[in-house]
Amino acid sequence: MALNPGSPPGVGPYYENHGYQNESPYPPRPAVVPSAYAVYPAQYYPPAVPQYAPRVLTHASTPVIHVQPKSPSGTLCTSRTRRVLCITVALGALLAGALAAAFLLWRFMEDKCSVSGMECGSSGTCISPSHWCDGVLHCPGGEDENRCVRLYGPNFILQVYSAQRKSWHPVCRDDWSESYGRAACQDMGYRQIRNRTSGGSCLMLQGHRTERNSFYSSQGIADDSGATSFMKLNISTGNVDLYKKLYHSDVCSSKTVVSLRCIECGVSQKMSRQGRIVGGTGAALGDWPWQVSLHVQGIHVCGGSIITPEWIVTAAHCVEEPLNHPRYWSAFAGILRQSFMFYGNGYRVEKVISHPNYDSQTKNNDIALMKLQTPLTLSDEVGPVCLPNPGMTLEPAQACWISGWGATHEKGKTSEMLNAAVVRLLEPWQCNSKHVYNGLVTPAMICAGYLQGDVDSCQGDSGGPLVTLKSSIWWLIGDTSWGSGCAKPNRPGVYGNVTVFTDWIYRQMRVNS
Repeated sequence: MALNPGSPPGVGPYYENHGYQNESPYPPRPAVVPSAYAVYPAQYYPPAVPQYAPRVLTHASTPVIHVQPKSPSGTLCTSRTRRVLCITVALGALLAGALAAAFLLWRFMEDKCSVSGMECGSSGTCISPSHWCDGVLHCPGGEDENRCVRLYGPNFILQVYSAQRKSWHPVCRDDWSESYGRAACQDMGYRQIRNRTSGGSCLMLQGHRTERNSFYSSQGIADDSGATSFMKLNISTGNVDLYKKLYHSDVCSSKTVVSLRCIECGVSQKMSRQGRIVGGTGAALGDWPWQVSLHVQGIHVCGGSIITPEWIVTAAHCVEEPLNHPRYWSAFAGILRQSFMFYGNGYRVEKVISHPNYDSQTKNNDIALMKLQTPLTLSDEVGPVCLPNPGMTLEPAQACWISGWGATHEKGKTSEMLNAAVVRLLEPWQCNSKHVYNGLVTPAMICAGYLQGDVDSCQGDSGGPLVTLKSSIWWLIGDTSWGSGCAKPNRPGVYGNVTVFTDWIYRQMRVNS
């Protein structure tokens, strides 16, 4: 932080957080006077603007301008030959423009909902993805509320939304088949992807031959959601559509509900090491298989987390302009050392999707998705972390892990090795106290770390995972967002609260599949 000498009269000194690096690709933001705060001593004054902006090395150069000498007026098209040439060039330009316009019109007609979102079946009406499965009928035929599924709690209980009763209900296991599970997973945005391996489309895992695609398994378990009404299959109906077979029932003969796993996620090979990102030790291969390094121009900029072979979760502040175009980015997975990433091009990014309500000043809703051009090949070293399901509960001081290639000390350089650290969740009232962040932490954020400092994320860890182990599964509950300094007392790390973004993530996966 730097004392701003230009404070308005009567306001007193205030502090503006300029971050750590001089190479920021973003234009400078205007100074903000935090008039809502009382003036505290410098060591306790909360930052006006969160930190952890991505660090990108850019190579500035002076453009070379070639000046063409002007032709004397009236001499270009005076001769007959030149007049014919001018007419030919003009007609060619008109034809090229007409072809370009026709192509753009064709693309627009082909995907007319590309701007406004999702198409309502045969009616052709386009609605915003945020209106899909929100309990309100927006499509003329109600299609936006007819295929709404989600997974509930740590046991992945399949629930279907009832537009009639405006509530979620678990699916009874009676007469269930795996084909219905595949259909439900596809409606949550999981595509069926088979990776290329030497043995075909399957991989050997722990002695079993398992397909790595959009559907993993389903089973019947006891319902722990307290439901008194179920969605039940009517197998006598001739319709093959899962949702048209479902009806409300107060009785479930099997006394079990469907537990659905759309992808094998949250599996880590090794979990015994304890280190620190700030001044810590390196991770081992397979410890954090969902961790990716996101590069721009061959430089590590941010971290990210694999959630499917195609999709990566990162922070929205990592992809602010001018880095919001996918062509700048490449992702590296299953590699511990940054120097080893120089030998490959990584996985190219096809789409970059920031949360529509992201606030660059406060870092509220700091989450983004990247869709890869080519799906990742999953293995013991490369695998997805589980998205948190609604209904999951976390302890007030739940133990969590952070990982990344960020600096090992404040204002330091990117780490060569992947590091990991154990931190604990802090309750919102602790983080929003006047001596910590004084109300800057919103419900879309999570605080984790230690008030005494010592262990923390740092510059270069942005977008990376905050995970926790529950029911023997690793869950992604946060993405590294901001903080004041690194490992300072009363300055814990702040993370995007992935638990409130799960529905948004599924909607983006579905509409962009």
